[in-house]
Amino acid sequence: MKSLLDDLKIDKTCVIAGVDEVGRGPLAGPVVAAAVVLDKDNEIPNICDSKKLSSKNRTIISENIKLNSLDWSIGRAEVEEIDELNILQASLLAMERAVQNLKINFDIVLVDGQHVPKTDIKAIAVIKGDNFVPAISAASIIAKVERDNEMIELDKIYPNYGFSAHKGYPTKQHIESLEKLGITAIHRRTFSPVNKYINR
Repeated sequence: MKSLLDDLKIDKTCVIAGVDEVGRGPLAGPVVAAAVVLDKDNEIPNICDSKKLSSKNRTIISENIKLNSLDWSIGRAEVEEIDELNILQASLLAMERAVQNLKINFDIVLVDGQHVPKTDIKAIAVIKGDNFVPAISAASIIAKVERDNEMIELDKIYPNYGFSAHKGYPTKQHIESLEKLGITAIHRRTFSPVNKYINR
């Protein structure tokens, strides 16, 4: 982290808000972002890229982050916004909302990836930031748990699509369900695997 802060020319006393989003690839459901401000005096163990953790461990660590960080928040963009704006712009909107929902003051926003959301605070995009910046890793964990839990609940409303298993991603099961059952209200109509079933 020291070398990264040096490379980015960030003062080590700066209060960092880490931001990441989950759900750009699925064919259904919202895109969910999180923002986290970690407490430098209260290190949280096992924070890393959410994709490297089991579902059980993500849930445990997510709760730990919520309890022990200085602040955290969720932002989201709904399916209708994804279809209207495109997935990149909707992802940036979700991240913008997550940053806006933070209640404490911070000095800089570090965002995973190549793009930054609109914000009044200086924001820097960090490629693979969820591997190198603990605050971004923490945000990725909270966002992943939040979205996964929502897709599990949506599975109860839209059974037989397998949302609790694939979380809306374009798995073989999901594509076969679209073929048999058609689209639902939570499917992203501008995504090509979904769009071809609209007028069926």
